Amino acid sequence: MTRLRWPRWMPIDPYVLLLLGTVGLAALLPARGAGADVASGASTVAIAFLFFLYGARLSTREAMDGLRHWRLHVTVLACTFVVFPVLGLAARGLVPVFLTDPLYQGLLFLTLVPSTIQSSIAFTSIARGNVPAAICAGSFSSLAGIVVTPLLAAALLGSSGGGFSADSVVEIVLQLLVPFVAGQVLRRWIGGFVARHKKVLGLVDRGSILLVVYTAFSEGMVQGIWHQVSPVRLGGLLVVEAVLLAVMLLLTWYGARALGFGRADRIAIQFAGSKKSLASGLPMASVLFGAHASLAVLPLMLFHQMQLMVCAVIAKRRAHDPEAPAPDEPAAASPTAVGTGARSR
Repeated sequence: MTRLRWPRWMPIDPYVLLLLGTVGLAALLPARGAGADVASGASTVAIAFLFFLYGARLSTREAMDGLRHWRLHVTVLACTFVVFPVLGLAARGLVPVFLTDPLYQGLLFLTLVPSTIQSSIAFTSIARGNVPAAICAGSFSSLAGIVVTPLLAAALLGSSGGGFSADSVVEIVLQLLVPFVAGQVLRRWIGGFVARHKKVLGLVDRGSILLVVYTAFSEGMVQGIWHQVSPVRLGGLLVVEAVLLAVMLLLTWYGARALGFGRADRIAIQFAGSKKSLASGLPMASVLFGAHASLAVLPLMLFHQMQLMVCAVIAKRRAHDPEAPAPDEPAAASPTAVGTGARSR
């Protein structure tokens, strides 16, 4: 939560500044030849290690307990892997007026990636929502996305994605799911170490993502694909993404109320169901799009920053809702929060 508010005068997440700096470095000094091969190999190893750590961190017991709150998790998964893709397909009508075809492919891919974990938890906590439910919902979404996202991408993007095939789906499963499962298996022995050194390993997480960004954008610079994007097209993309985010924020909030969820659960659904994960999306894009990965992940990077800025404002407003419990005041138990250890009003 501290990271999302620091520094207070700056509305941009500092990590996004690092991402932009990495893009600038790739533009000035792209990896070429043998250097590109080394960067690509290091990126592959870093991604596998990243998902190994995800597996080592996720408590199997908490995940099983969270399954009891199945209505909330099904709602979040439906928002992430059904509603989002439907809106992405509908955006096809904006080509070529607002978007070029490559930017649209990136936008559609954005709608297919799983939800976030860390920011969903942080915003749900700030808004005094159901934090345990947000933890489980984000974890389930990320795990499901390892399989669901490449399958959806293969079905909806097809050959236009830049080399989609059964091999690319298998590669994602081997690169992401297998390390995750290995982390779960070894969690019994390394879970304590991971918990004690979570700050240092968090730097490894972020460094891995920066390496993926550098590799993807270096390849894009060498291929010369950035000449396809103009400032006008980028402006059109920002407008489209702003509308997409607004629609999902409204649907998750009022849709959850229509389904009978309490306030705390609705907060968890809104923040987990309206977000997309940069950490999961970047590695998948690097495998699925190849040389076009840099252009494909541009919509995801922009959406990532937009969702952080907008949700930070919403979370702070939710914390001051008349229905919000005081920080030290226990709330009445929600009938939909059984098994999560959460409370709702």
